[in-house]
Amino acid sequence: MGKLFNVSSSPHVRSKHTTQAIMFDVAIAMLPASIYGVWQFGMHALLVLIATVLSCVLSEYVFEKCMKKPITIYDGSAVVTGMILALNMPPQIPVWMPVLGGVFAIIIVKQMYGGLGQNWMNPALAARCFLLISFAGKMTTFSEPFSDAVASATPMAMLKAGEQVDVAAMFIGRIPGTIGEVSVIALLIGAAYLVVRKVISLRIPLTYIATVAVFAAIYSGFDMTYVAAHICGGGLIFGAFFMATDYVTSPITPKGQFVFGIALGLLTALFRIFGGSAEGVSYAIIFCNILVPLIEKYTLPIAFGKKGGKK
Repeated sequence: MGKLFNVSSSPHVRSKHTTQAIMFDVAIAMLPASIYGVWQFGMHALLVLIATVLSCVLSEYVFEKCMKKPITIYDGSAVVTGMILALNMPPQIPVWMPVLGGVFAIIIVKQMYGGLGQNWMNPALAARCFLLISFAGKMTTFSEPFSDAVASATPMAMLKAGEQVDVAAMFIGRIPGTIGEVSVIALLIGAAYLVVRKVISLRIPLTYIATVAVFAAIYSGFDMTYVAAHICGGGLIFGAFFMATDYVTSPITPKGQFVFGIALGLLTALFRIFGGSAEGVSYAIIFCNILVPLIEKYTLPIAFGKKGGKK
């Protein structure tokens, strides 16, 4: 009787990953795309990045202070929201627009629903869609690389119009576009960091990208240049690794993550190919965010010994 085991109650799993550490890793992972965007588009892009992050952090602080809630700006989630929103902005956009978007993302989408962990869609993407609807002209005007000259069209717009595009330039990033989406190389470096750090799983990103590729291949008669352009163009890589994998607004079940990725890919391809806009990543992600509770309802594993399937 002297050698008894002391068993504590669950949970027994312990992890060193904190919210702050995860957000810090995500911010680090976005640095290659941020640095490339600033290098290619100039100091105004840096100003947009800094101002948007500050607007998100200050919005969260002021709201929580006024509502007498615990201050959570130190967990890094507002910084990540600001970075994602800024990297989705055109390089020469007036600074006050992404600042307004940051306030919308934090107060309307995040804090109004209870703060981190309670928001029902990605705050940064919700803000981007809000700005796209409100300021369509400014949000779809892009600069040429290393110049203040306005580009006539992005590669995705050219692709939609049936024109030829330079896939190699799209992969490197020597194209007009938003600050953070242009360089696939920079984004993949950041994505690799997140995978190595075990911050994200590859289920959603790879399923998402593969679904878009299959759809584009079937639609184009297996034109691989067309498929590669869809993978490298627009915000697909950025969205797949940095936005679709958001812990709060994506499924937690493995099966649900595959379903989520397929739904994202189908909607993105449909929006791009048959919709009025050449891009569809943002709308596809926030639409699928709304479907997450339904996806998890039908992909939740059955508890051991409960409701077993009939033989």
